[in-house]
Amino acid sequence: MHQLKIKQLLFNMSQYDASDLHLKVGMPPIFRINGELKMLDLPALAAEDTDRLISEIIPKGLRERFDKTGDLDFSSFLDTKAYERAQSGQAEPSKDQGAAGLQPAERGEGVDRFRCNIFRAEGGMHGAIRRIKPEIPTFQSLNLPQIYTKLAEETHDGLVLVVGVTGCGKSTTLACMLEQVNTTRACNIVTIEDPVEYHFHPRKSIISQREVGLDVSSYRDALRYVVRQDPDVIFIGELRDHDTVLAAIQASETGHLVFGSLHTADTMQTFSRIIEFFPQSEHAFVRSALSSSLRAVCAQRLMPANKDATGGVGVVPATEVLLNNPVVREKIREGEDSDLPAIVANSREEGMRSFTQSLGELVEKEMVTLNTAMEFAPNREALQSMLKGVHVRADTGVGRIKG
Repeated sequence: MHQLKIKQLLFNMSQYDASDLHLKVGMPPIFRINGELKMLDLPALAAEDTDRLISEIIPKGLRERFDKTGDLDFSSFLDTKAYERAQSGQAEPSKDQGAAGLQPAERGEGVDRFRCNIFRAEGGMHGAIRRIKPEIPTFQSLNLPQIYTKLAEETHDGLVLVVGVTGCGKSTTLACMLEQVNTTRACNIVTIEDPVEYHFHPRKSIISQREVGLDVSSYRDALRYVVRQDPDVIFIGELRDHDTVLAAIQASETGHLVFGSLHTADTMQTFSRIIEFFPQSEHAFVRSALSSSLRAVCAQRLMPANKDATGGVGVVPATEVLLNNPVVREKIREGEDSDLPAIVANSREEGMRSFTQSLGELVEKEMVTLNTAMEFAPNREALQSMLKGVHVRADTGVGRIKG
């Protein structure tokens, strides 16, 4: 087991197009490929194995924080092409080919990035490492609807949220939106991430990417001064507490375009999730602020794809989009969130879409099977009717079931 190196595992992730690597005491290394966990044909890891493997990529100065808190987020890098050449004897490995050796200016295109979370469990060090592909994908390659492109190109202020459960591709979708801004408009973009995932190269815009724990001590400190850095666009990696949500709302109210992510299942739950961060006495204020500053909520879920129709891509997103119009604004302000699904389902001409409608499109394009769509459908009866060509209005019944 002492021969296994973390760089080899990271390189293998690229070879097998694995999205995640799990290192757990008592189990072999595990890859997640096309959404499924695959155990490698290797011996189980002992506690000293996981400690050694993970320690190879922990940035200098952060081990002490892990020892104190038992949790740590950071990013790592690997030039997979250079590593492959070194392994085949074509070139000698250099310090820049290692997973932790690249300096920020050297993290160019073609370098795989990894978002790492390490944590202590049952006394041992465990790790969950996500591979971030070096190329920022396009809306087309992600199979996202046209409204995403329109939002990125035509929204100049306010708050745009991408929501979903862990691992549904929120970060990738947001990176795609930021890159669209970067390539089409001359803006000053400031990102605050924990850790930095996709690395952006200035095109029409200028970009400053700040990593919590490396460039700034906390989200709170970064957000305290961000508006003094003359940004046009602010990206907040995750709205995780009262301070980040409040800063996002305040920045969006003062003429900035703010992108952010939130862990919630769908558009309707977004508002109750945000409200939870504030005391009861501030709920009316927060709803009023959101009703005026919000521009869109984009929810997504990943599901197994029909690879014959997707060119070998293993997963595709089902999406739900809520746009803020006068009716939605009133519903948010008055706390009538349960009416939002019906509005979404009946506003396709504006660019809104429900998960049921998205699933119907995926089935019609043969990107997912009918069985898969039915398994994930929030309203199976509405999906069945839609696929039969029957137009089902999302009125009181269907709408409140979340169609």
